[in-house]
Amino acid sequence: MENLENKLQKRKDQNSFRILNSNKAGLIDFSSNDYLGLARSSELKESILKNYQSANGLNGSTGSRLITGNHAATEEAEAYLARLFNFESSLIFNSGYMANLAIFSSIPQREDTIIYDELSHACIKDGCRLSLAKRLPFLHNNLDDLKRKIAMAQGQVYVACESVYSMDGDMAPLREMAEICAESGCRLIVDEAHSTGIWGQNGSGLVNDLGLADQVFAAVYTFGKGMGIHGAAIASSKTVRDFLINFSRPFIYTTAPSAFEVTSIRSAFEYLSQHPSLQLNIQSKIDLFNTLHPKYATPSAIKNIEIGGNNKTKEMSQQLNLNGFDVRPILSPTVKEGTERLRICLHSFNTEEEITLLCDRLSILTKE
Repeated sequence: MENLENKLQKRKDQNSFRILNSNKAGLIDFSSNDYLGLARSSELKESILKNYQSANGLNGSTGSRLITGNHAATEEAEAYLARLFNFESSLIFNSGYMANLAIFSSIPQREDTIIYDELSHACIKDGCRLSLAKRLPFLHNNLDDLKRKIAMAQGQVYVACESVYSMDGDMAPLREMAEICAESGCRLIVDEAHSTGIWGQNGSGLVNDLGLADQVFAAVYTFGKGMGIHGAAIASSKTVRDFLINFSRPFIYTTAPSAFEVTSIRSAFEYLSQHPSLQLNIQSKIDLFNTLHPKYATPSAIKNIEIGGNNKTKEMSQQLNLNGFDVRPILSPTVKEGTERLRICLHSFNTEEEITLLCDRLSILTKE
C-alpha cells in the first residue's frame, strides 16, 4: 500500500491528481463530446424508447455473443452499420476502447509490424502492447517518417491513425496515407471516434466523406461522442469479422451489448439521417470559431489552446468557469509534459453569441 500511496502523492505534488468531476451546473458546455447535441435530444430519447419497447428485448444480453448473448437484432444492426459505413461487414463492441483493444491485439501476428501515429489514443497503444507484433510509432502526421518506419518494418504492416485527433483537433492526411499504404502493401486502420456523426453521409465518418472506404482495411466507429449514445463497431471485411469472433479476446470473453444499447445505436443513426441540418450546423460553428480565433483554428469541433504547466492550465480553466464557460484543463500525464492545454469542444447547441463571448474571453486570457 505504501508504494501506491507514494505514487498518488507524487500526482498530488505535480497537481495532476485525478478526481471524478460531475457536470458543472449553470455553465455553458464547451467540454463534452456531444458535438451534435444528440445525448441531450429528447426527440432521440423518445425514438429510442419507442423502438426498444416495440423490439421486446431482454433487459440484459445474458452472456457473451458466443454463448447466449447473440440476438437477431444485433446482427441486423451490424448489417445496417456495414451498409452505412460502406464496408462488407461490421461487429459491435461495448466501447471504442474495447474495439481498438480487439483489433490491434488479435489481427497483427507475431511476425508482423504495427506502425501507429505517436498521438494515437491510449486504447490504440494499449491494443498494440497486447499484440505479439512489432510496434513502431511515427511522428504525428509526418508522411516522411511513416515511409521510413514502413521501410524498417517486417511481415505484414498495419498502419494506425485517428481520422480526427482527440486532443489537438487536427486530421490525419488520410488520402496520402491510403496512397502510401496501397503502394507499400500496408493495411490502414482508422479510428473514426471523433468524426463519426460529423462527417460523411448520415454520419458515416471522414473515411467515407473522402471516398476512401475501399482503401481502408478497417475502421473503428465510436458512438459515445457525436452520436450521443454508447458502444462502437469495427467495420471491415467478412474475413476480419470472422477472425475477431474467433480470436479477439475482448470480443469473446465479454458480456454482449444489451438490446437497449443495440436499439440506441440504430435509432441514433436513423435520427441523424432524418436531421442532416445537424451536420451543417456543427460545421458552421467550427467555421465561426476559426474566423474569430484563427490562431487556434482546426478543421474539427475540437480546439486546442496549449498553455503549458498543470498549475497555469488549471488556473485558466477556473477563470473561464467563473465567466460561465465549462472548459476543462487537460493535464500531464494525459498529454506530454509542457503541452498541457484547454480542450474546447463546440456543439450544435452552442449559440453564435456564446462562441463569440468565449473567443473574446480567450483573447483576453491569452493576451492576444
